[in-house]
Amino acid sequence: MKRRLLLSGLLAPATLRAQDAPWPSRGVTVIVPFAPGSSSDIIARATAPVLSAALGQPFVVENRPGATGEVGARQVIRSAPDGHMLMHAPISTWAINVALRPNLGYDPVTQLTRISQTVRTPNVLVVNPQKVPVRDLPSFIAWLKANPREASYSSSGIGSSDHLTGAMFALATGLDLVHVPFTGGAPATTAVIAGDVAFSFQNLGSIVPHIRDNRVRSIFITSQARHPLLPEVPVAGEVGLSDFVVYSWQALGGPGGMAPALAARVHAAFRTALLSREVKARMDDIGFDVVASTPAEFAAFQAGEIERWSRVVRAGNIKAE
Repeated sequence: MKRRLLLSGLLAPATLRAQDAPWPSRGVTVIVPFAPGSSSDIIARATAPVLSAALGQPFVVENRPGATGEVGARQVIRSAPDGHMLMHAPISTWAINVALRPNLGYDPVTQLTRISQTVRTPNVLVVNPQKVPVRDLPSFIAWLKANPREASYSSSGIGSSDHLTGAMFALATGLDLVHVPFTGGAPATTAVIAGDVAFSFQNLGSIVPHIRDNRVRSIFITSQARHPLLPEVPVAGEVGLSDFVVYSWQALGGPGGMAPALAARVHAAFRTALLSREVKARMDDIGFDVVASTPAEFAAFQAGEIERWSRVVRAGNIKAE
């Protein structure tokens, strides 16, 4: 008994020291499971120097693209839950993949620690103004019904936010629409500008320059309220499409098993960075709203998003490639 107590006494301080160890105690790697230049990458790289300066350790962004986020997610899952390897990834990695891919090789609910929904941006329904001579939603729906062979929309890929927003639009309006997937938002936007498709739902920040140059025409935005970047563009509810609020979002997490106190420390650091003047200004410029939700708030939000997009995938009979 004495020996057990002695060992307990020796081990307890070590355990406490491990739990109370400062974070970060060395460099932090932030895995982005998509290519450089993606939204996840831009946001991670915007916050990294602010975090490095504030915490005195390097924050390095590492791109690990593949399988719509699965390659990077699995790398993070295999790492130690000490906060020195994190993942910044979009809605597809955190929620849509669960709905779309029944044989998904990772579980973003049980195998990852949810830390924060970092930012979000709405989508904008845009049309080619020469191909689709309309200015409002009722006229656009009438045009789609009158021109069923032209009722096509582009997206940045199967299972992307803009794809599923289009699928949700088809379900909400009862229209039979043709989805034309591309390998990113830029070629999907180019397809609308060229008139290869009739319309697209694209992220706010990326589509604003094309709206202002009259290369595309906006019909409505999927945000809860009108956005400062496009104050003249109505939300869906204003033009007769109720319950059509959609955001493409990004989130931060780590490997499963991170201690709640550690997750809270990581959240606090990233929240401060996201709300810093330089990062907040950058997010405003590219059309992202800072959310910086707590771990508990993000976990609850993620559950709702998985259920929501699972319903859309089932109702639209959408299949992964």
